[in-house]
Amino acid sequence: MNVITTFKDKKREKQLKYEKSVLREISLKTLKERVKQYFGSSRITANLMTQSGIEEACYDVAIEAYLLGAHFSKFGFYGESVDSIKDRCQKEEKHLIDTLYNFLLYWGNGTEGVYSESLYYLCEQYVESWWHEGFRTGERRHKLRLH
Repeated sequence: MNVITTFKDKKREKQLKYEKSVLREISLKTLKERVKQYFGSSRITANLMTQSGIEEACYDVAIEAYLLGAHFSKFGFYGESVDSIKDRCQKEEKHLIDTLYNFLLYWGNGTEGVYSESLYYLCEQYVESWWHEGFRTGERRHKLRLH
């Protein structure tokens, strides 16, 4: 007797396989360096990074942004411009930025609220850098036919 699977199951299985293969290309060292680069050097968030859960939250958002960029890279392979691709996933990217921003504001000790606009821009730059990193990786994988 055969097992019946749906197209949703197959699509999800294929997506998970692709995400696993793409995630092999980033390292924990790279994640740590990027968090330190964006949030460790700023006086707004320097004291925030001493807490253990904050850094892991930054990793989570970075991985999600990386996967989002990798997922949308297939449109770049077919000739669409990066700006129009970013417009396609603007809603998801904004959600990641807002998630990280609100997390940092919630777990901060109150001094971040004064600098909330610059903190938001830091979060935006962080997510955007990981999105571009994932986009370049995904585009390279499509060119090499590793998708």
